Amino acid sequence: MEEKLLPDAPSIINLRFHRGYAMKGSDAIIECLRKEGVEKIFGYPGGAVTDIYDSLRAESSIEHILTRHEQGAAHAADAYARVSGKVGVCLATSGPGATNLTTGIATAYMDSVPLVALTGQVPTDMIGNDVFQEADITGITMPITKYNFLVKEVDKIPVSFKKAFQISASGRKGPVLIDLPKDVQNDDLDFEYPENVEIKGYDPTYKGHPLQIRKVAEAIFEAERPVILAGGGVVASGASGELGKLVDRTMIPVTTTLMGKGCFDEDHPLSLGMLGIHGTKAANYAVSEADLLVAVGARFDDRAVGEIESFAENAKVVHIDIDPAEIGKNVKAHIPIVGDAKNCLSALNDEIEATESKKCEGEWHERVEKWKGEFVEYGKGGEGRIKPQYVVEKIDEGTDDDTIITTEVGQCQMWTAQYYRFKKPGTMITSGGLGTMGYGLPAAIGAQVAKPEGEVWNIAGDGSIQMNIQELATAVNNDLPVNIAILNNRYLGMVRQLQEFYCGGRYTQVDLEKNPDFVKIAKGYGADGMVVEDEDDVEEAVEAAHSSDLPFVLDFRVEREENVYPTVPSGYSLSELMDGKGGD
Repeated sequence: MEEKLLPDAPSIINLRFHRGYAMKGSDAIIECLRKEGVEKIFGYPGGAVTDIYDSLRAESSIEHILTRHEQGAAHAADAYARVSGKVGVCLATSGPGATNLTTGIATAYMDSVPLVALTGQVPTDMIGNDVFQEADITGITMPITKYNFLVKEVDKIPVSFKKAFQISASGRKGPVLIDLPKDVQNDDLDFEYPENVEIKGYDPTYKGHPLQIRKVAEAIFEAERPVILAGGGVVASGASGELGKLVDRTMIPVTTTLMGKGCFDEDHPLSLGMLGIHGTKAANYAVSEADLLVAVGARFDDRAVGEIESFAENAKVVHIDIDPAEIGKNVKAHIPIVGDAKNCLSALNDEIEATESKKCEGEWHERVEKWKGEFVEYGKGGEGRIKPQYVVEKIDEGTDDDTIITTEVGQCQMWTAQYYRFKKPGTMITSGGLGTMGYGLPAAIGAQVAKPEGEVWNIAGDGSIQMNIQELATAVNNDLPVNIAILNNRYLGMVRQLQEFYCGGRYTQVDLEKNPDFVKIAKGYGADGMVVEDEDDVEEAVEAAHSSDLPFVLDFRVEREENVYPTVPSGYSLSELMDGKGGD
């Protein structure tokens, strides 16, 4: 093939080939990303992707953020996607580089996050021979991706990328992996990027059936004790405004799942807070007593519903979800609707406005208000100790409504969900479905990259922060002033709490008394930080982090055996919660 150069065109390595001109495979990969509007890539180089990195080096419109571990790259790309609304992209080499992405891919899959993961692969004629740094990454990731591609022919690069981005960002969003053998990266092709692609058997439904929408409006009119359950789908579809309009018109109380936090202002009089095994008393009791439950973009995860047979047993259940596989999977839906949350709520608002309607009020609101008034108080810490809930409250008070909060997983995650008042969608970034320890710090990095002018906090536990603490280097080297608040109880706190409840207090392999000095680690990376041991110093410490231009680690020495309350014991209904004071 005769190579045709266009030296006056925009350039990859002094060339940017226009439609129909010869192009190296690795250059085509970068051009595909450019065509898809990709501006940031999180990755870690290796032998099987050297050509991709060489082509990426010459593309000034795409910034590469070098993480210190491939898992960090996947989590950062995940959070970048959640905050920016774009598809996140991560890049790793073959074999161990690719397998190191899998936890991050699974996290994105469980939380329906649009992510495209690019992996290098050994040459096509060596695949299956167990050569150096080979792994069947498409086989490994098949259960945790919406789709994946092994590109064995260079001509298939453009269509594979077009399909990957379309699949990732449409319907129920999720991760797609593209595996790129080294010889394919080096081959030449006549580059032409398709404007559209048809994917057989893939046609997501976005609009809910009008008859089903009408049935929901009728059910709302007839209900005496309605509750709306808003999940992560409301955030993902940008449906918070439509949810607010529905509440204004009907006055129905709203509870959210963990992934739905922020889609409804938690300072609103009709906010019940989070539902579930660590949910609020008001949310759990209201759903248990409801005669109508309108669930939007929620998958009825076991952490949200508790003992499933008794969940909302008095209610007619409406289930709106873009994924038909979720409807009826865990909880029977009396009025199922397949469709995008934003479209369905907009249609429901139109239906309610066009027909006779009534507002939910009176006795039901009085009961809900009574339950809201019975919020569990956590008390004050003892001398020289800090209550972790108090730290979260002070971070809430010291930040504004646009601040992005990422979390690690465990008690720190639940205290954040309970005591930080989220008011806007996309401000709570956490690993909900997979519960991935080590998610929070790289997620904070991805969030800060997506919103460089904003404030980002990672609320962490002392166990989970050590899973990806090396990403402090990424934050420092990229001038990302993320704040990390470690609720340091020197335990694997949630596991210790479970051992207290279910193992008679016999603690096993949860003691982290010999933790490292997190502030010294932070300063070793070029960040800053301070140890906080008294409640009187918490507010000043939060302000110190807020004012710093460096990544800042706050090591809060909190009560060692503080438990998360309320909690619903395993196998019990949501109404049978424990408040830490002998139960209800």
